[in-house]
Amino acid sequence: MKTLKLSKSTMQKRVSKYLNLEPLPIQIDKTVPQAGKDIVYARQLLSVIGLDPSEGKTPINSGAPIIGAGGITMTLAKCPPGQGPGLHNHVATFETFTVLEGKFLIKWNDDGSEELVLDKYDTISIPPGVCRSFKNIADDEGLLQVIISGGVHDMNDIAFTPYAAEKMENIEPNLSKKFEEIGFKFNAGL
Repeated sequence: MKTLKLSKSTMQKRVSKYLNLEPLPIQIDKTVPQAGKDIVYARQLLSVIGLDPSEGKTPINSGAPIIGAGGITMTLAKCPPGQGPGLHNHVATFETFTVLEGKFLIKWNDDGSEELVLDKYDTISIPPGVCRSFKNIADDEGLLQVIISGGVHDMNDIAFTPYAAEKMENIEPNLSKKFEEIGFKFNAGL
């Protein structure tokens, strides 16, 4: 079987250095209150592996140092104690979480009626079509590895529950509309 030979400079394009990762630009918008962002994002999303441009484009994994890894995306989600995104659904993709630091409460189903706790190095893989959320329940900052696989993870793949939009409207009138303008949907479970 023929193999590939890669130079060090070529392979360096496939390396992600944790200390060089920056939060997604979409999270830096100063016109959106942090409480609103906390409903749909981990406090800080650090994109590690993004889609090859031919596989789709999404603000969820923009700026990743590694591009193209067989259709998967990988993000590191940093969450202070008590924080994590609300219930959301991925239409066509699996979302796999591995706890790297902290302890996370994972909830699933449209109403979050089922739950379990993941400790350091524990992993769960949630199939397409199931609403899920995660929240750091440790006393210190948590770090969760998030891998999306099995389809294209773009803004058409993700939807939050209507309850997320309601929570946003309690923070600021029409706040959910700002998220809808960049492609978020609030129709999971409908």
